[in-house]
Amino acid sequence: EAEGCKLLLDGRMWLKGGAAEIPNGVDNPGMCKNGFWMGPTIIMHKSAEDAAIREEIFGPVISIYECATLEEAIAIENSNPYGNAACIYTSSGAVAEKATQRFSAGMVGVNIGVPVPREPFSFGGINMSNFGDSDITGEGGINFFSYTKKVTSKWWIPKEKHWLN
Repeated sequence: EAEGCKLLLDGRMWLKGGAAEIPNGVDNPGMCKNGFWMGPTIIMHKSAEDAAIREEIFGPVISIYECATLEEAIAIENSNPYGNAACIYTSSGAVAEKATQRFSAGMVGVNIGVPVPREPFSFGGINMSNFGDSDITGEGGINFFSYTKKVTSKWWIPKEKHWLN
């Protein structure tokens, strides 16, 4: 808010514990007070330089910034040092294709706000959003806990019959 953002949904209300502010299914309104927890939050930004856009925030927080052009959207996404996820809302398949090919993110959503993949695909980012040298939640995890065997063989039709062939 200090940067001029508009909170479309303010997750800080969960911490206040007022009866009208307790989320469905939460029996103890004070349960969120002992940590860095907040409820779902939607932030509408006026600048692509806002801290909440530039930093990697986990939790039920989504940042929205309306770009003037596709090139601006791609430039904003790719200038960020993180690469966990990106999304674009469009009715054009050509725009979606161009964005998904050019965004520097491990997960890309088209008309989906949080592009978390379903099995068997792994969850994970690239750039500064990646940990280690593989994605431990996907094929990299299987490879980490498995042994692979490479077999090279060549076969031919034997010229004579023998018990070995």
